[in-house]
Amino acid sequence: MLSKDIGIDLGTENVLIYIKDEGIVLNEPNVVVINKKDNSIVAIGEEAKNMLGKTPRDIKAIRPMKNGVIADLELTELMLEKFIKKVKGNKSILRPRVLICCPSSITEVEKNALIETVRETGARKIYIEEEAKMAAIGAGIKISKSTGNMVVDIGGGTTDIAVLSLDDIVISKSIPIAGNSFTEEIIKYIRENYEILVGEPTAEKIKCEFANCHNLKSKKEYKVKGRNLITGLPQTITITEKDTEKALNNIIKKIIKEIQKILEKTPPELSSDIIDTGIVLTGGGSLLKGLREKLMEELKVPVLIASSPLTCVIDGTKILLKDVKKLNSIA
Repeated sequence: MLSKDIGIDLGTENVLIYIKDEGIVLNEPNVVVINKKDNSIVAIGEEAKNMLGKTPRDIKAIRPMKNGVIADLELTELMLEKFIKKVKGNKSILRPRVLICCPSSITEVEKNALIETVRETGARKIYIEEEAKMAAIGAGIKISKSTGNMVVDIGGGTTDIAVLSLDDIVISKSIPIAGNSFTEEIIKYIRENYEILVGEPTAEKIKCEFANCHNLKSKKEYKVKGRNLITGLPQTITITEKDTEKALNNIIKKIIKEIQKILEKTPPELSSDIIDTGIVLTGGGSLLKGLREKLMEELKVPVLIASSPLTCVIDGTKILLKDVKKLNSIA
């Protein structure tokens, strides 16, 4: 039997698993579908996500993780067990060492729940690191130097903002505003301005394929299908990029305000470094069209998007697991 090191990015939107010397072996949606009659598992991961908004009344789709922390411990354990069994395949991995990533705002209760969940999957040793630090390392930022670096990791449920120097976090904050918030704002805007109700998958598609949050003069259009709230009948409408800018304006302003707060609390010498090094964006939310330009316009500092923003956190586990002696075992 083999004992291998495993990195887990247990995100609100997706679960990514890395196995040392094998790479990223799993990247699946953090969704579980259950039968409400007997609480049995119907589907997990990609199969479950495809059922969102389409299930009959006795079948329910659930996200076990919300805002970066465990919302349903039992379902999270079941999901992780399924995923780990899937990546093991025919390989026998004996009690691996596991590095897991969490938001900076996680409480001790939430952290203990996360440790217990991973321990139940058979882990020999468990290490925990903050997502912002892992994202910075995975993005290729040289945090070992005495230079100030800032990373903004916009995931599905949380945005982690951090200033790093000398291999550690100087100041950080995790806020429950991120990619899922963008989706919710699009649903809300269309409902309030067009009296059309669209589902989460439709709003997600608009966000990823069409939405743009920066000062626009474009007249690009996008057809949207939903249910008319007055007649109750299916209807197709046309929205513009300007609509999406308006829909996302307030939520983007909230993220900018939190970044400004962190910058205001950052030691002056590190602040001057950030003017040179810029802010690095990671996470799926960083791919929102116009976000980089919007942040540069408001914050007056350079803003860069990591080369592989969707995998920065799990890429960070790959780098740290090369030398586990640098990590402190917590369980």
